Amino acid sequence: MINQALKKIREFHNMKQNELANSIGISNSYLSEIESGKKSPSLDLLQKYSELFDIPVSSLIYFSEELNSGSGSSINKLKVKSRKFLLKLLEWSDSVDEKKEKTQS
Repeated sequence: MINQALKKIREFHNMKQNELANSIGISNSYLSEIESGKKSPSLDLLQKYSELFDIPVSSLIYFSEELNSGSGSSINKLKVKSRKFLLKLLEWSDSVDEKKEKTQS
């Protein structure tokens, strides 16, 4: 899930993958693998996101917590739902910005 959050954060700030990769000192292909979920970001990389986008690392780590898929506890279900909600909120915000840009053009 953190891969989706990192991608939405980048898109929210209107950055292209290559711009972000250059800003945080990684290759574009590595960033692509992180955003697609093929690779996991390191704590060092999360720190770079934190500094660049002024987001606490703890908020980024919140999305990276592994939930025990065998556990059906209501707390885990709530965590999953809240994470999905936050990602949908970022997606919605991004779509609102795109609509505003289109109407202003």
